[in-house]
Amino acid sequence: MNPRTDIRDARLLYGCMGLGGSWDAKPWTAADVSHAEAAVQAALEAGITAFDHADIYRYGKSEAVFGEVLARASGLRERILLQTKCGITLPDGARAGSYDLRGRAIVRRVEESLTRLRTDAVDVLLLHRPDPLARPEEIAEALRTLHGQGLVRQFGVSNMSAAQIAFLQAHLDVPLVVDQLEMSLARRDWVESGVLLNSPAWAANGFPHGTVEHCVAHDIRVQAWGALAQGRFTGGSDAPAARLVADLAARKGTTPETVLLWWLQRHPAGIAPVVGTTRPDRILACRDAVHRAPALTHEEWYGLWVAARGAPLP
Repeated sequence: MNPRTDIRDARLLYGCMGLGGSWDAKPWTAADVSHAEAAVQAALEAGITAFDHADIYRYGKSEAVFGEVLARASGLRERILLQTKCGITLPDGARAGSYDLRGRAIVRRVEESLTRLRTDAVDVLLLHRPDPLARPEEIAEALRTLHGQGLVRQFGVSNMSAAQIAFLQAHLDVPLVVDQLEMSLARRDWVESGVLLNSPAWAANGFPHGTVEHCVAHDIRVQAWGALAQGRFTGGSDAPAARLVADLAARKGTTPETVLLWWLQRHPAGIAPVVGTTRPDRILACRDAVHRAPALTHEEWYGLWVAARGAPLP
């Protein structure tokens, strides 16, 4: 790994949740590996070199098939950034799903991820969801251990508010450098929360106001999962927002997928979208989000926002 590489420099990430076959504990197959190889190759061709995982994706199979891809491609590990998450426990029989950020659980699950990924370290570890029972001192000790042993280079969180990040950071020796949140032209509460203040609609907005601003102020890179909105604006829909996306793509000489990513990247927070499609053609359609600056004017950015929300701004 290149010790100078920083996840905050990644403009776009490939999200590996779709790799590994079915959402169950059945073994992965050779076909799953081939599927993953095609997606990874398309991501690399598009210029994406940061790959996002979580230990629960496909019950661990996403990491396992990716590890197989790494094992087959000599030198690939040195060319990419690996990011994974821990903290969610999936349901198992009568046991309900839960969150677990106890110190020993964090260390154990990182070690399990390293085995599946067939690597000696990950570049970034994100705490996947807040655990209401977590003790920040335990988390701090676990992260200190992982960092000290060289198993994890950088740390961050996912789905956490500014207050949760600040509370956790107060106990840590290492900085939190990422907050990964659901953000897209369809999931707009992160931007709506700022303009709905002092309006009746503000109470219905569940996004923790000030989180994006906190991240910018503390050099925490905001990553956007679900950035392509599951194809809602690029699948041939005749809805006004989808038509505008297609029109802008044609006028800018790019793809509808890129326009959606540009809408996030154009924000001053420097949002890094996570692309999760497994289709090579759609992955390659994101190429301009890596190689071109967001070519949306002020008016075009707002036009997309208003078209997607289906109502004027307050």
